[in-house]
Amino acid sequence: MSRTQIVLPASFGLLMLAYMSIFYVNQHEKAIVFRLGEMVESDFQPGLHFKTPIINKVSTFDARVLTLDAKSERFLTSEKKNVIVDSFAKWQIGDVGLFYTTVGGDEYQANLRLDQIMKDALRSEFGVRTIKQLISEDRSELRRTLLDKLSPMASKFGIKLIDIRIKRIDLPQEVSSSVYQRMRAERERVAREFRSQGSESAEQISAEADKQKQVMLANAHRDGENIRGRGDAQSADIYAKSFGKNPEFYAFYRSLQAYQVAFEKTQDTLVLKPDSDFFKYFNHEN
Repeated sequence: MSRTQIVLPASFGLLMLAYMSIFYVNQHEKAIVFRLGEMVESDFQPGLHFKTPIINKVSTFDARVLTLDAKSERFLTSEKKNVIVDSFAKWQIGDVGLFYTTVGGDEYQANLRLDQIMKDALRSEFGVRTIKQLISEDRSELRRTLLDKLSPMASKFGIKLIDIRIKRIDLPQEVSSSVYQRMRAERERVAREFRSQGSESAEQISAEADKQKQVMLANAHRDGENIRGRGDAQSADIYAKSFGKNPEFYAFYRSLQAYQVAFEKTQDTLVLKPDSDFFKYFNHEN
């Protein structure tokens, strides 16, 4: 066998040995190195690493954020009413070594464990709240409480809990009907109270407006009478001063006014002497 024929298999063997001695960890992965089935190292940064061929074995696990979409579950509120809750959780592998030893590195088993502790925590939190509180209060408060309670428990399985959300809270059919009727009755009561308050306010406003109207009319009538009285006084004073300068003309003018009033209606009859004072200016030739 020639030297070349010996070198080629040796080179190939060295290449295979070098290939079997390295492994690569991606950005989205966590890795564990085993020696003859025993875990020896798990803290690997993304990149290229070395191992002992044949003796060491490498297992990688998905380190991206995963979702646990929990099934709908019934929980009792503090009022002993059933509610149907849909929830989900976001998690990822925190300690890959602990994750492997507790759940065997199985995502399905991890979801089962996490689902169970989530249900226990939700049952506990819903049991101290009423239906009204669950529907109307800020969900972020419940989220923070659940995260604070579940994060230490999840970390025991090597799981880093990122978020917990309540997707929907429904009432069973038998409960929702009675709750709806009660809420409707409450809203109608509030509406009647508002309408009553509005009617009362309207009456008060109308009464106040009528009062102001009467006061304004009375003040206007008073002012009008005062103005009319002063006008009549000024008119009388002017008449007196004007006619005082010529009493004869004033008497004649007053007679003309009397004639106008007396003869305004043609069907009236006056029985007077021809030489009466009423006809005084009729008998004057000039």
